[in-house]
Amino acid sequence: MSAAAPASDGLCPLSVRGLTVAYHRKPVLWNVDYRAPSPNQSGAGKRGNLVAIVGPNGAGKSTLLKAVLGLLPEASGGAAVRFFGGTLDEHRDRVAYVPQRETVDWEFPVTAGEVVAMGRYRRLGWFRRVGRAERAAAGRALEQVGMAAFADRQIGELSGGQQQRVFIARALAQEAELYLMDEPFAGVDAATEQAIARVLGELRDAGATVICVHHDLSSVPDRFDHVLLLNTRVIASGAVSEMFTPANLQATYGGRLTLLDQAATALART
Repeated sequence: MSAAAPASDGLCPLSVRGLTVAYHRKPVLWNVDYRAPSPNQSGAGKRGNLVAIVGPNGAGKSTLLKAVLGLLPEASGGAAVRFFGGTLDEHRDRVAYVPQRETVDWEFPVTAGEVVAMGRYRRLGWFRRVGRAERAAAGRALEQVGMAAFADRQIGELSGGQQQRVFIARALAQEAELYLMDEPFAGVDAATEQAIARVLGELRDAGATVICVHHDLSSVPDRFDHVLLLNTRVIASGAVSEMFTPANLQATYGGRLTLLDQAATALART
């Protein structure tokens, strides 16, 4: 039950049509069509959406984020990927990416504040020095994730949860409209998990779209508005209330009972 082929328009933060990615000739993503929900417009303002990408290990979830950002090549050469109706180069300042924490060199000699300030480079320009305004923006982002007191700490000295907060703060400093996050809740403590959930909610309420690779099925109904169920191809996508169903989960996970039991428990609460 895949999404219809996406149209290009300026409201849709991300649309994908016909995306195939292969590793060593083995497809990891196959002919993916997906259209992220547009922000909800109302007389009171604009409200964004929180989207969870869920599926079993090896389903292509992280690959999807990397491929739409051009970090991995597509196999067919005929895919159409649009951000706000245009190309990534045209709207790069409106898109922020938080990679998996395991992919980052945390021994690099840089402080948490300097990492977050990197989020301002695209607006500032790579060859201009970080000034007072950029440092202030970085400070606000660190404050938002509860890490202001660690601005001068070398990133390798931080705990895993603190490192995750710093990278989310770097994305916040970009002041983007679309945030792509690869497992932001993975391997963090309970306090960090709650802090990240709060920040994501604030981004949505400010009108941003946040698309997260996510593994904890039991928290999907509570934390997300929309879901993309992926297993090499799109199984289903849409509102959590409509698409996060036992039948769609069965089709996505193929009878992995522990995960399906978690989902059933979550669905029983809604």
